[in-house]
Amino acid sequence: MLKARYLSAGYIVAQFEGRLDATTAAGAETELAAMVAEGPVVADMQQVRYISSMGLRVLLKAARLAKEKGGRLAVAGLQPAVREVFETAGFDRLIATFATLAEATAAD
Repeated sequence: MLKARYLSAGYIVAQFEGRLDATTAAGAETELAAMVAEGPVVADMQQVRYISSMGLRVLLKAARLAKEKGGRLAVAGLQPAVREVFETAGFDRLIATFATLAEATAAD
């Protein structure tokens, strides 16, 4: 679920926590789409312990929307279990991933 939204180094940071799954996906999708419409976004996933296919879909839709608008969506701080799902699904080839939020906001 989306915990917080704030600005850092010119990026909108969407800080998620807990689970990104069928229960939380609809709200996260709406909020993330609104952020992407405003500018470049980093999804801070450091506090996410589980992601389902619905959660992956949320990130993919936001990345596509960002690309359509000439913007950017990056993901930072994937925990090992979430990183494994992300990489197994091939999302690391579709969405820029960074170990930390600092790395994500410093990248161009």
